[in-house]
Amino acid sequence: MPELPDLEVLAEVLGRRVTGRRITAAEVLRPLVVRSLPDGDEPCVRLVGREVRAVSRRGKFLLLELGEGPWLAVNPMLAGRLRHGPHPLRRLARDYIALTLSDGMDLVYHDTEGLGKVYVTERLDLVPGYADLGPEPLAPENTAEAFLARLKGFRGEIKGVLTRGALVAGIGNAYADEILFDAGVYPFRTVRSLSRAERLRVYESIRGVLARAVEELRPLIGEETDALHRGTMRVHMKKGEPCPRCGQAISEVAATGRITNFCRQCQPGTLFG
Repeated sequence: MPELPDLEVLAEVLGRRVTGRRITAAEVLRPLVVRSLPDGDEPCVRLVGREVRAVSRRGKFLLLELGEGPWLAVNPMLAGRLRHGPHPLRRLARDYIALTLSDGMDLVYHDTEGLGKVYVTERLDLVPGYADLGPEPLAPENTAEAFLARLKGFRGEIKGVLTRGALVAGIGNAYADEILFDAGVYPFRTVRSLSRAERLRVYESIRGVLARAVEELRPLIGEETDALHRGTMRVHMKKGEPCPRCGQAISEVAATGRITNFCRQCQPGTLFG
């Protein structure tokens, strides 16, 4: 699943490739993931003729700002990708919407799982989950004290809190594992059980891990728009491999459809403690 570092770099790449281009044609190939808000108007009618003014990211959404009209908000979820290439770009079985641009290129949303969504809307607050997003983790206003103040309002396990997006936006399963390893915090600790020092370590690790990941992914992604690179993961999906800090085998817990990887030596705790 793409997370903040992947999508931040992808927004930069797309910005270079599609900003200033006009949408000359649009086609919904499979309507399952395409939504027109608020009234369900034909999305292609709302897109054709619009210029892409800017590409940005908010949480796990990619946002194309279109001139004199709607936003195109893409939530790739588990497996969504944006394919970019010369028109006519060969259609694949799981392509959902295709845009032809004024420079002779196509931009196509592809999703092997069909779980993502593409929204066409004048109001981003109508997009499900968008209005509930917390602050951007790397934004200047997300200071340590602001983070600690927000964290007081959350309950439950720290990993679940990090991945829900209401505390801070854009963190998913993979980078939550990396952040908590960096902070030395057991992922199943409740927020209430964390000391101020531990909460501050989580805050510093959020900023440090995500910022390093963005820098690492830029050369890995290059000008690609449809590949997912994880860069250097220290514990996520490393079950059984030696911990890079202490050498003990990385542990794995699978629950509620989510895999959590951590080091029992560097992140001590128990599921019931």
